[in-house]
Amino acid sequence: MTPKHIWSGGWEAESEEDARRRAEAEAERLAHPERYEAPTTVHPTATGADEERSGLGRNRIIALAAVTVLAVGGGAFAAGALLDNNDSSSKGIARPAALPAVSSKPITPTRGQTRAGTIYAQDSPAVVSIRTSSGSGTGFLIDGDGTLVTNDHVVESATSVQVKFGTDGRTLRGDVKGVDPSSDLAVVHIDPSAVPSGVKPLQFADSTGVSVGDVAIAIGNPFGLDRTVTEGIVSSLGRTLTAPNGFQIDGVIQTDAAINPGNSGGPLLDDGGKVIGVNSQIATNGLSAGNVGIGFAVPSNTVRQVLPGLRLGKTVSHAWLGVHIEAPSGLSPSTPSGAAITSVTTGGPADDAGLQAGDIVTAVDGQPMDDSTDLSTYINSKAPGDKITMTVKRNGQTQKIDAVLADQPPKVP
Repeated sequence: MTPKHIWSGGWEAESEEDARRRAEAEAERLAHPERYEAPTTVHPTATGADEERSGLGRNRIIALAAVTVLAVGGGAFAAGALLDNNDSSSKGIARPAALPAVSSKPITPTRGQTRAGTIYAQDSPAVVSIRTSSGSGTGFLIDGDGTLVTNDHVVESATSVQVKFGTDGRTLRGDVKGVDPSSDLAVVHIDPSAVPSGVKPLQFADSTGVSVGDVAIAIGNPFGLDRTVTEGIVSSLGRTLTAPNGFQIDGVIQTDAAINPGNSGGPLLDDGGKVIGVNSQIATNGLSAGNVGIGFAVPSNTVRQVLPGLRLGKTVSHAWLGVHIEAPSGLSPSTPSGAAITSVTTGGPADDAGLQAGDIVTAVDGQPMDDSTDLSTYINSKAPGDKITMTVKRNGQTQKIDAVLADQPPKVP
């Protein structure tokens, strides 16, 4: 039986061409091993006919183990990062309440059926394929008003997309209501009357309840294959990724459930069929853009906070300090832990406050900062306009420096 795919086009030829290129690269690597270190890379998991225009070809990111320089702040959304503004004419978000989280209990499969099969039968009708002029990805229905969730890097700059439910042959128009490159999330709206009969929206779980080793089930459209399900576990928590605009996404869920190009924007589900994350990126060994068992999902609590504003067409505001940071070099008993400032953005909050390259931030508002991730995560939990007090080591001396956080720029300066 020929595999079913919901979009016409050359995805099969593209896959064969990718396989040919990978085979050639592997042959070259085997012939000249001294030239290759097989670096790990992280790719957004959208797919398209033109790799340079798709989510896969742009924004290639060095793997987490190699990432040492982070742009602070930005990245994952935190509740404090919304503008408190109820003016509907404002470009800022109106601080609507977060989408609710529901309790999740493991589904008990019927006799002769697996848990993954039961969850797939329940949830897959709400999973859609999203296609733009440059590529395709996945999305899923979250309410009865025609609201779909996907990745920012799936819709890119499009204002409208094509949407298909796997249970329905029609191509629907989807209007992009809002995007947040800092969390790699987007909202697409379709006519609710066009949703196929019987399709139930997916619900969000509280991602703080997720533990390493929990069941993780992904549903998406890898290489255009309609609503493919894969199962694994939660491999790790609290990872960080680089967002499409270069800032940092915090609290990311790592999974070994197979995720491939085309899975972007699809749901990562727990054993109760509730959404714990939105699949966004995969790590590879540099020779292949396919799954090697390391995938990453934006956590559901980030999604729950960002989506109400995006659904209203508002802009999400993130706090920004305006520094690049890394772990202090030459760690030894005499080297302080903390976040080392490698550069300061001219005219940014850190520059205005007097921070300098070479400073090591060891605490903020009395909370210890053990490394660069701690500082980034703390800034991401604040809102523009918030004042922070940093404890800074400079030339062996400790001092306190106050800064007022600003709105994050559209991309890393």
